[in-house]
Amino acid sequence: PLGICMRPAMVLLRSRSAACGRRRDRVKWQLISNINACMAVVDSIRTTLGPRGLDKLVHDSRGVTTISNDGATIMKLLDIVHPAAKSLVDIARSQDSEVGDGTTTVVILAGEFLRECKPFVEDGVHPQNIIKSFRQAAQLAIKRVKELAVSIEGKDAMEKSELLKKCAMTTLSSKLVGGEKEFFATMCVDAVMSLDQDLLDPRMIGIKKVMGGGMRDSFLVDGVAFKKTFSYAGFEQQPKYFDNPKVLALNLELELKSERDNAEVRLSDPAKYQEIVDAEWNIIYDKLDKCVACGAQIILSRLAIGDLATQYFADRGLFCAGRVTEEDLGRVTKATGARIQTTVNNVTPDQLGTCEVFEEKQVGNERFNIFRGCPASKTCTMVLRGGAEQFIEEAARSLNDAIEIVRRAVKNAAIVPGGGAIDMELSRYLREYARGVAGKGQLFINSFAKALEIIPRQLCDNSGFDATDVLNMLRQKHALPSGEGANFGVDVNSGGILDTYEAFIWEPSLVKINAIGAACEAVCLILSIDETVRNPRSEGADGQPIHAPGRGGRGGRGGRGGRGRGMRR
Repeated sequence: PLGICMRPAMVLLRSRSAACGRRRDRVKWQLISNINACMAVVDSIRTTLGPRGLDKLVHDSRGVTTISNDGATIMKLLDIVHPAAKSLVDIARSQDSEVGDGTTTVVILAGEFLRECKPFVEDGVHPQNIIKSFRQAAQLAIKRVKELAVSIEGKDAMEKSELLKKCAMTTLSSKLVGGEKEFFATMCVDAVMSLDQDLLDPRMIGIKKVMGGGMRDSFLVDGVAFKKTFSYAGFEQQPKYFDNPKVLALNLELELKSERDNAEVRLSDPAKYQEIVDAEWNIIYDKLDKCVACGAQIILSRLAIGDLATQYFADRGLFCAGRVTEEDLGRVTKATGARIQTTVNNVTPDQLGTCEVFEEKQVGNERFNIFRGCPASKTCTMVLRGGAEQFIEEAARSLNDAIEIVRRAVKNAAIVPGGGAIDMELSRYLREYARGVAGKGQLFINSFAKALEIIPRQLCDNSGFDATDVLNMLRQKHALPSGEGANFGVDVNSGGILDTYEAFIWEPSLVKINAIGAACEAVCLILSIDETVRNPRSEGADGQPIHAPGRGGRGGRGGRGGRGRGMRR
C-alpha cells in the first residue's frame, strides 16, 4: 500500500500531431455526414427521371396532396431540414428558373458526384484537391457540349417549328401528359411563336384550368381569356359578342357605397335627407354616364361593378365585368393597349384598348371571356381540361417546362441528342483526357466521368431494363474511332440503344450546360464545408430561441430588462 501511495504522477502531453489528426477525423466525418444526407434526398427523386419515370405523391402537413414527377416541384415540397442538403433544393430551383427543364437531372448529377467523392474523403484526401479537379472536369464537359451542339438557326419557319416541336416532345415525354405529347408540343410551340419574338415574355402566356373533359379537349386561344367573374342581375341581358370593340379598364368601384356602422348624419331640416340620397345616386349615375360617353363597349374593373351599373350597361348594349384579377386585367391591358384608369373623368380615346373579336364562350361548367386579335401586344391563353384537379395541376407544370424549353431553343438555337447520348459522350471524352493528367487529379476526373453515366443508367433502371448490358453497348458505340456512335443513347421502348439525334430525341444544349455547371458548384460547396456551427447563445435549454414568444427575455413574456418570470432580479 505504501508503494502504491508513493507512485509518482504521470503527465501526458497532447501532441500537436494528435490534435491535427482528431481535427482531420472531425472534418472527414462532417463531410461524410453531409454527403450521406444529400444522397438520401437524391434517392427520393431518382425514380422520376425519364419517360418511364414514376410519379411522387406528396402530402404536406396542411393536407394538400400533390402528384408530380417534376424535380423542382418535389424538392420544393420536401421538408428538408439538413443544412447541406438544402443546397440541392437551390440548384433545382435555379435550373427551373433559368432553363425550365432538367431539374431532376441536375439533382441526380449532384448526388452522383458526391457518391463518387465519398471514397476519396474516407481515404483522407483533402477536399480542395477534389474541388479543383471537379471544376476542371466541369469546364471541359461544358466546352465539349458546346462543340457537339447542332444549331437550328437559318431554317425556314415551317422547318424551325418542327424542330422546336421535337424539343418540346422530348420534355413532355417524361411528364404525366406524355401520352399526348405531340398534341401538347404543338400547342406549346404555337403559344411561343405567337409571342413577340424579340421579348418572348412568358407572362403573356396564360394557363387556365377547367375540370372535366379529356386532355384533347384543351385548346389554345390566340389572345386573352379569363373565367367569367361574379355577376349581378342584368348580366345575362348584356351582349356577349363584339367586333372591334373599345375596351375601358378601370380600378374603381361602380356601385353604391354602404354607410359605415358608426356613420352619423345630423340634419336640422328633414327635407335635406332627400337631397343627400339624391346626391349619392347622382354621383354613381354621373360615373356611369361618363363610361358610356367615352365610347367603350367593354368595361372591366379590378373592383366591384354593382347590380345598378350592370343593369345600366345592359340597357345600353354594353358588356361589363367586375372583380377581374390583377393578372388577367394586366394581360388584357397589355394586349389591347388600354390604360387602367382610376377615374372616369376626361377619358380620351387613346386610353381605350381594342381587339378584333370579343366573345363569351362556354367551356365545361365555366364561361370564359375571350379577346382575340389583340394588336398592341401578342399574347395567348391555354385552356387545359382534365378529369382530376391534381392531373390538371401537373399538366400545367409540364406545359410550363415545355414552354420554357421552346423559349430557350428559340433564343439559343443549339440542340444536343438526348436519351443519355450526350452524357456518355462526355464521359468518354473525360476518360480520354484523364489519361494525360498526372497525379491524383486523374482519379478525380475519372470519377467525374463515371458519375455522368448515371443518367443513361437511371433511364434503364426506371424503364425496367438491365443497365449493365445497355451501358456496355453504349460504351462500345461511343468508343468507335470514327465518332459515328456519339449520338447513341438509351432506347426506353426496346431496351436497346439507338441514334437519338435521328430519332428526334433532342434537348437544348443550355439544359445540359446549366445542369453540369450547377451540379458541380453545389458539390464544391458541400465539399468545402468542414464544420457545422450552431450558436448556443441563441437557444434555450429546450432548443427554442430565447426571444421566441412565451419565453422569458426582452420582448417576451415577463420582459423587464430580459428577466423572465420566476428569474431573480
